[in-house]
Amino acid sequence: MNQLPTLVIAATGKTGRRVAARLETLGHLVRRASRSAGTPFDWNDRGTWAAALAGVGAVYVVYSPDLAVPEAPEAIEAFVELAKVHDVRRIVLLSGRGEEEAQRCERIVQESGIPTTVVRASWFAQNFDEGAFRDAVLAGEVALPAGDVLEPFVDIDDIAEVAVAALTEDGHAGEIYEVTGPRLLTFADAVAVIADATGREIRYATIPREAFQQGLQQAGLPEQQIELLDYLFTTVLDGRNAHMVDGVERALGRPARDFADYARAAASRGAWELPVRA
Repeated sequence: MNQLPTLVIAATGKTGRRVAARLETLGHLVRRASRSAGTPFDWNDRGTWAAALAGVGAVYVVYSPDLAVPEAPEAIEAFVELAKVHDVRRIVLLSGRGEEEAQRCERIVQESGIPTTVVRASWFAQNFDEGAFRDAVLAGEVALPAGDVLEPFVDIDDIAEVAVAALTEDGHAGEIYEVTGPRLLTFADAVAVIADATGREIRYATIPREAFQQGLQQAGLPEQQIELLDYLFTTVLDGRNAHMVDGVERALGRPARDFADYARAAASRGAWELPVRA
């Protein structure tokens, strides 16, 4: 299988670009696919799927916007059937922790007959410097509808390393690696850690759900994205994930990275540096 390329879906995204880079560093052939990559791939355009799958040995599957959306199961089922036609030999599926809807998609892939590994991830630490919360951190106040619920934020580099191990090593087929960081933090705790790493004053404020939705609408986000964020903050972030698990250690033989290590590394490379005014 090492002689065949590995298809990395969402190869320009947070996890996909890390998975692709690690595979290439290890000497594996990689086919990078996304709506803007050299290999076009769009979950909403099934005409792009066959060319992406042709001749690959393994696939890293990231479904956008999220496996929990209503359209996901049908798309995943169709994709898996096409992967079987193209004789794909291994699939690693990125899934969301605590998302019952996503687990339906997990089962579709697991029952496909293709050796499968599920990487079921908690909230990404990198959402604070590469994702939805970065602008708020730069502005000095992160306001979200999350109170005292605890979350074991996971470093995306850990997710990528687990995925690469599952794509390239024996012994991972059939596993569900639920990956978390090594400690529980509230969102306020996480913001305080970032403030300490940057040496700046960054506040956290808990806001009502309605105010959060209104802010997203005013920012011009599409309705589907607003609904997804609302789902994540009101349904998934209800305490169901307020515990750590050992997926990183089981897959890699080492502890998960701590959020403070992530924050220091991000700060040191200038992730939260304020723009210089002319």
